[in-house]
Amino acid sequence: MTTSTTTLFETEWASWQHAREDQLRDPLGFLSLTALHWLTDRPERLPGVPGTWWVTDDKVFITAQPADRLEFDGTGVAGVQILTPAEGAPGLTVLHEDRVLEVIRRTGQYAVRVHDPAAPTLLTFDGIPAYAPDPRWVVEGRFVPFDAPQTVTTGAVVDGLEHHHTAAGTIEFRVGEVTERVIAFGEPANLRVLFTDATSGVTTYPAARSLAVDAPDSDGAVRLDFNRAANLPCAFTDFATCPLAPAENRLRVAIEAGEQNPRLGRSA
Repeated sequence: MTTSTTTLFETEWASWQHAREDQLRDPLGFLSLTALHWLTDRPERLPGVPGTWWVTDDKVFITAQPADRLEFDGTGVAGVQILTPAEGAPGLTVLHEDRVLEVIRRTGQYAVRVHDPAAPTLLTFDGIPAYAPDPRWVVEGRFVPFDAPQTVTTGAVVDGLEHHHTAAGTIEFRVGEVTERVIAFGEPANLRVLFTDATSGVTTYPAARSLAVDAPDSDGAVRLDFNRAANLPCAFTDFATCPLAPAENRLRVAIEAGEQNPRLGRSA
């Protein structure tokens, strides 16, 4: 792609993609994950993690000595530390030298995710494979709001977990001769669609891709730019707990646009 032939559409897409890749290069982001340890009610030492960890009465307990060099909320852990992470929220942060031990709650279960800036997945990251941007994959649709927000439950890439999403309405659009309708999560001013399609498990990640959708106009018209269909963290690491696409959002058509499965390598 040369400067003389690059269009504004291609330039804007490239800027978006570069921002995505820069975000993934965060030294303590999802590419830095090296482990996901599920906790039980039995005190245990986790592989490669200082201290002893367990769960009692919906609280995470840590016992550690100063020599373990664990720190929470600016204070070294010496003795017993009790944490109460919120369901589905970003985890609470326990520091161990350069690493972050993120304590999370998912579907009533508790885990420790290890973020390490020296993680091989992060150090070897060289970009996200993607289809070439194509204006034909900017599709017009129509948003129809629900009378009231609805809760939609989906599975997760980790067996036994669930995700509970707030759904604002549906979006209907056409690809060729096929009309599709999907559930849109979030609020009307900030919609998001989790979907699979006929490329899922072939050239794109099988669990789901995510597409941000700008606010609809006064008539409900929206634009779906599938060139910006993005991978969830689980496409890059086995230590994420991402949602699956809801059954209603499993498209029959092949969306040959957006990010491809990074586990398959770059596209030609």
